[in-house]
Order: sequence, then structure tokens, then C-alpha cells
Amino acid sequence: MATCSIFQALLLFLTLSDLCVQNLSIGVGINYGQIADNLPSPSRVGNLLTSLNISRVKLYDADPNVLLAFSNSNVDFIVGLGNEYLQSMADPIKAQNWIQQYVTPHLPQTKISCILVGNEVFNSNDTQLKSSLLPAMQSVYHTLVNLGLDKQVTVTTAHSLTILGTSYPPSAGTFREDLAQYIQPLLNFHAQINSPFLINAYPYFAYKGSPGQVQLEYVLFQPNQGVTDPNTNLHYDNMLYAQIDAVYSAMKAMGHTDVEVKISETGWPSKGDTDEVGATPENAGLYNGNLLQRIQEKQGTPAKPSTPVDIYVFALFNENLKPGPASERNYGLYYPNGTPVYNIGLQGYLPGFDISASSNNVRHVFSIICVTFTVFLLINKCFDG
Repeated sequence: MATCSIFQALLLFLTLSDLCVQNLSIGVGINYGQIADNLPSPSRVGNLLTSLNISRVKLYDADPNVLLAFSNSNVDFIVGLGNEYLQSMADPIKAQNWIQQYVTPHLPQTKISCILVGNEVFNSNDTQLKSSLLPAMQSVYHTLVNLGLDKQVTVTTAHSLTILGTSYPPSAGTFREDLAQYIQPLLNFHAQINSPFLINAYPYFAYKGSPGQVQLEYVLFQPNQGVTDPNTNLHYDNMLYAQIDAVYSAMKAMGHTDVEVKISETGWPSKGDTDEVGATPENAGLYNGNLLQRIQEKQGTPAKPSTPVDIYVFALFNENLKPGPASERNYGLYYPNGTPVYNIGLQGYLPGFDISASSNNVRHVFSIICVTFTVFLLINKCFDG
């Protein structure tokens, strides 16, 4: 009887020890921007992400310092190839040189699953840049094929919602007519290589532009009456899902129901200029906190209920050197010193940001001692019984 009790106590010890080193996964990707002069080193960022159990990160470049720091980790990266490279990437030799310089040296030690070729290219008035996007994506993809990496690394690009000509109701979503000549062949390419269509979606912009017409609760995932699409009778209780379904409708209008939509950026600023209505830590906390809850629940949109939304939140840190209005520098979940900008329940999973490796070991040993002491008391109780 005592032997059985000891076995049960040891089993409890192993279970509790495992729980001590696990953290709650928030099930979301994160944008790791670096337009700042006060950010922690990539290795320290790695500790932060590990403590949060975040395993998907999107970069805006292919910073070798970051990729090296995450060697042998479980973090999966989207790396960025900037707009300034697009016109040259149509040359297969230059595409191969870029991949061999920035991607292949880090494989397989660092997980890289996607190359983001350009960002919001169709926002530009440069017709040559727009025309360069698809050839650049094709060239990068064919280079991956030649290197035997196409099953491991996919190719896509990210768009802003300004590519939509119509977004409401969601079922009537269409792309802008002036962009159709670029988007139609782009969708064909996505379908051919089975890569996702990425959107940077910010309901904040809609609220900021028309605070009198856009209900704040609707954009913050708060309880509200919502809207009903008159064509489908589908009910929407938040703007982000309506935006996603509008993109699906726009793709369907171009003959594609075979490309998945993913959100490469979404977020809410915690601070802004005086004319940036709604940019407060309270609203940012509600938006991101409610969004994370829905991601945890693996929700789909009304038009795609069985497809959980796939989202990368913008952003990990506030970036003090970003140009533009104050809001641009205040989208981070964290200050550069590791302090949460607002409370959405994540700080419970965040260790002290300046904890060194040795003090981490001390904390780990202390946790084991606590569990061991608990099991010791249980064993004594077993023998006493």
C-alpha cells in the first residue's frame, strides 16, 4: 500500500514539475519590428517570447542577428524582403543571391516558413513597383524550388485594406478596379503554389476616421448589436471579421475560393496625437485582449466559421523611431524594458525582463524545491496513514 502511494506521489511530482515549466500559449503570431534605438537584444527577446509561449514571429527584414539568436528554438519566422528589392528580384540570379545570403545560412537551425516579398506595394503610386511585385514573387519561389526549399518555405506578400474598392456589406467585397490587372494574376499565383493572401487590417483606422459613425464597441469586440449582411443574413459583431470576409468575397469575385486569407498585421495604438481619436491604453487593451480571447477559442468568421482566424498582432514593442503620427510609435504590447504597456493578462507569463540565465536557473530550482517539499509532505502522509 505504501509502495503504491509512493508511486502515486512520484507521478504527481512529475506532473507538477511539468506544469511548473509550461506557460499558457496565446496562440497568436507577433510582429517584431525594430525601428527603434532602445530595444533589447534578440537573445533577450527570445527569452520574452519563450516565456509567453509565442512561437510565430514576423520580421520586416531577414536580420541575421535575430535569426541566429533564435537558432534551435521553436519559433517559426516569416522574413521580409523589402520593397526596395522588388525590381531587382525579377532577376533569378539576384533572387538566388538574396536567399543564399539571408535564408539558407539559417536553415534548418532556425525555422523559416515564409518569405514576405514586399509590404503594401499597392499603396504606392509607382506603377513600375506594382508591376514588379508578381515577377519578384515568382522569381523567389522558383529559386526556392531549385534549392529544394519550396516545401519548407512559401512565398507571399502583404496588402493593406485600401486594395478593396467595396468592403460593405462583406458579401459585396470587391478589389479596386485600378488594381485588378495586378491582383488577378497574383491570386492565380497564390492558388498555384498554395500560399496565403495576407492583409494588414486595422479597424482602428475606420474608427479614427469616422468616430461618429463607427461604434466603438463594434471595433473593440465588445458587446454590441452588430450588423447583418443583407445578402447573406450573416451577423457580424466586430469589424475585423467583416473585413476578412470582404476580402474573401473580393477574391471570389475574381474566381478564387481556393486561397486562404490571413491577417499579417492588426492592432490598436495605446497613445496618439490629439487628433487621433481612440488611441488610448484602455482601448488598446480591450482590442488586443478581446482579440486574443477569440483566437484562443479558435473562432472563424461568419462566412468561414470552420476556418480559425490566423493573426499576427502588431506589435511586440513600441518603436520610438517610427515616422508619422504618435500612434505609429505606440502599437506595442510591451515597452522596450519588458513592461506591459497595458494589462491584457500576459504579464502573468512574463518573467522579469532583466533576469539573467543564472537567476532563471535559481528560479527553476526554487520551483522544483517547492514541488519536492509538497510531494515529501504527501509521502509522509501516505506512510502515516
